[in-house]
Amino acid sequence: MTADGSRDSTGFEEFARANQRRLYRTAYLLCGDAESARDLTQTTLAKLFQYWHRASKADHPAAYARTVLTRTYLAERRRRLRDFLAHSHVDAQPSAVAPELTVTLLTALAELPPRARAMVVLRYWEDLGVQTVAELLRCSESTVKSQCSRSLATLRTRLGDPHLYTTRS
Repeated sequence: MTADGSRDSTGFEEFARANQRRLYRTAYLLCGDAESARDLTQTTLAKLFQYWHRASKADHPAAYARTVLTRTYLAERRRRLRDFLAHSHVDAQPSAVAPELTVTLLTALAELPPRARAMVVLRYWEDLGVQTVAELLRCSESTVKSQCSRSLATLRTRLGDPHLYTTRS
């Protein structure tokens, strides 16, 4: 709030313009589709605007925004899972993945649990350190290491032969 009681939206607008693309890119990797990524980015920016007085004082507002984005994504996934479980039959079996299908990276990422997916995206796409990811997701560093290791093994299994995706012979 400024001295006259209005919000200081100028600083927020500059921040949003400068960081919206990066937030969207991370949201897209987390969500796996453009529409959900746009919604997540907008929700994140709305939350940031609401608490801009606090976010603008952070040492790294972009990291603060990434934290808000990640936590918003995980909260939404938990909410969807709760709704799904409340409206599904107990004996519903998940469909088996056909091994002959070609799997893209986004499809493989989408098959990871939300928290593991968030760890992989933050650790390897955003190139954040183990300690930073642990702080963002409020877990231990060993949890980040083990989840990332398991998730990468799962991705390698689902993606198959790495030579199919490289240009080298």
